[in-house]
Amino acid sequence: MSIRHGLLALLERGTMYGYQLRAAFEESTGSTMPVNIGQVYTTLGRLERDGLVRPLPENEAGQRPYEITPAGRTELARWFANPVSRTGRPRDELTIKLALALTTPGVDAGAVLRQQRVASERQLQELTGRTCAGHGEADLSWRLVLDAMVFQTEAEIRWLEHCETTLAREHADR
Repeated sequence: MSIRHGLLALLERGTMYGYQLRAAFEESTGSTMPVNIGQVYTTLGRLERDGLVRPLPENEAGQRPYEITPAGRTELARWFANPVSRTGRPRDELTIKLALALTTPGVDAGAVLRQQRVASERQLQELTGRTCAGHGEADLSWRLVLDAMVFQTEAEIRWLEHCETTLAREHADR
């Protein structure tokens, strides 16, 4: 997840200070991707260092708003114009756990798979039970984030079922 580009996109809407950025980020993602306020301010510092945002004078409440710079707009446009690469994916804990369960003595990989599938099916039920109230762009962004979570969970369940079938076939061949 690109907090950097997310903050630039939010600042394209208008000037905001750190807590406003955090709230707007979480609202845009339906609070499914919480961001730590320290991470917001650290990222703002890097964006400022890189010339992509600039701080404005503090307001009466002592809050320092930021605005996006022309270089920030160029970077944001570049980000939106380029597809996300899935080749450099972060490590997937479930994949690592399964690979190690298969090779660690005394671990029942089938039980690990079944337990995870049950948990993933429960998560899918919770996700499909969520609804988005109201209308507007924030609700649309939340619905699309929720859809992505549902589709990813469905894909995980299909993969787990595939793994269970493959494991059963391997055991039958032995």
